[in-house]
Parts: sequence; structure tokens; C-alpha cells
Amino acid sequence: MTVDATATSVSGVNIKSSQNRLLIKNGRIVNDDGIEEADVYIEDGIIKQVGRNLIIPGGTRTIDAAGKLVMPGGIDPHTHFELEMMGAKTADDFYKGTRAAVAGGTTTIIDFVLPEKGQSLLEAYANWREKADNKVCCDYGLHVGVTWWSPAVQKEMKQLVSEQYGVNSFKMFMAYRNTWMLDDYDLYCAIETCAELKALPQVHAENGHIIARNTEKLLAAGVTRPEGHQLSRDEEVESEAVNRACVIANQANSPLYIVHMMSKSAVRALQLARNKQKQPVYGETLAATVGTDGTHYRNSCFRHAAAHVLSPPLRPDPSTPQAMVEALAE
Repeated sequence: MTVDATATSVSGVNIKSSQNRLLIKNGRIVNDDGIEEADVYIEDGIIKQVGRNLIIPGGTRTIDAAGKLVMPGGIDPHTHFELEMMGAKTADDFYKGTRAAVAGGTTTIIDFVLPEKGQSLLEAYANWREKADNKVCCDYGLHVGVTWWSPAVQKEMKQLVSEQYGVNSFKMFMAYRNTWMLDDYDLYCAIETCAELKALPQVHAENGHIIARNTEKLLAAGVTRPEGHQLSRDEEVESEAVNRACVIANQANSPLYIVHMMSKSAVRALQLARNKQKQPVYGETLAATVGTDGTHYRNSCFRHAAAHVLSPPLRPDPSTPQAMVEALAE
């Protein structure tokens, strides 16, 4: 059972009743520092009291959570709803995606504004707000991608961090050559600007030039099935980019957040950087990384194999999931 102070329903019970007062009794309250058996009193969407023998107003709706866990709503910091990329579009729009999120106990998502090359960041931000505002079923925020570089982009980054927009994180790509990829100079400038603005830079870390050349060679050799995706970007291609991103962030005196890390080699590169960098570096991985592996790319069923394609790819090394769980525990 998952309950968030901003949620509008718990197990199908409408909280918008009894003058917006709710008591959740007898549950096991899960916080970051431990678990305790207690009651939770919520008023107008705000948790007012946690404990036993609470004194609450009359007419409060009560839910018995005996034998259940009562947890804060989850935050998913990396979603892509209604994203169009390389001729494809994500299956979920902001309504379907956030409805599924709430059903699973996630009450905040953070999506990515991804401008086209040359497009105004402010224009792209407005487009994403237009897509999302009338569809979302939960709280949401937006990271903004820096997919090209110029003085105008730098100026717009400063505007986006202002109170009017409230953006505090930007994403840069070291992959997707000729689409979103920044070269090292522009990446340095973007991360440096993040440091000046006290915004968090995020990086998709893969060597886009190596991927592009490997793709050309694989296609020339007739490799067109899903296994070619992993072959074009092995662990070394990811770990090299993680190391390079960490070096650039260190030079810019900036913290760094590496998105969707998928290999043991990449994790090792991050751990080495963490031990010597002036600013903190963080790594993110996916549920798929700890739940499956890249052996599926060679499945004889094309649809099965293709369903496992993502970037960076799942790794065929069967020890990867356990290594990622151990890294998450650190």
C-alpha cells in the first residue's frame, strides 16, 4: 500500500471527502531511516501527525492499513512521455504514463524537454508544458536537454533556472551523433554553465563517434537484427564516456549525474571518479538492468529481441544485474 500526502485516493477511497481529512490507522510507516507501526493523519493533502493515539477532528475518514506498508509516494526522475525520436514515438502520453505511475505508487515524475538542434530551449519547454499540463495525473517536473550550444542557449539556461520556470537540471548527450550529441568543448561549456547556475548537469554517457563508425561497419557486414545494437556500443564505449564526462565535470568544478548506467565497467569508472573528484558524482540505472540481461538480443524472435533494445544496451554478461544491485547498495 502506498500513500502520498498529495495523493487523491488510497485503494480507491476518495480523500476529497470529510472536509479533506484522512486517518490511516495501524499501518507500518516506512521512512528513509526505519519502519514503525503508527497512524498517519492527513489534512488538506498535508501530513499533520504521525504516531499513536492521535487527537483528530470528528468526521475524519479512516482507512485501516493493518498488515500493510504506508510509504511516501515515489519519484521517478527519468521518464519520456510523448517523445518523438528518430522516426519513433513513445507509446505512453502524459495521461497514460502518469496514470500508470500513480497506480504503482509513484506520485511525481520528471520528464525531459529535448529541443531539436537549433531550437530555442524556451520554445521546447513551452511545447512540453502544453503536452503535459492538461493530461498529468500526478505532480511532474521537467529536466531540459542541451542539444546544441551557443550564447543564446547559455542565456536561455539562465532564464529557465529563474523562478518563472524553476528548472534546476539539464541533460547533455555524448551519444546520438548528428542529432543531440555535444562535442567535448560544448559539453564543458554546458556543464560549466550548470555549475554557475547551481543546476545539476546530467549526461548520457556513450562515445557517439565510436557508435556511429561501428554501426556503419555492422550494416556493411549485413548485421541488421537487434544484436547489432549491443555490438555497436559495448561496455568499453560506455565506460570511456563515463570517465570522460567525470573529467569534464571535475574541470568545471561541478557535480554530475550519469543517467541509465548499464555496465560493470561504467560503474567502475564512476567509482574511481567518486574517490578523487572535488564535487559529487551520481549514477542512475534502470529496473531492466537488474531484472534481465542482454542475452535476449540474440533471441530468434525478432519482436522479443527488439523489445529489449535501449541505449546504453543491456549487457550480455550475466553477472551484470548482481553487480548493479551491489552498486546501488553502496
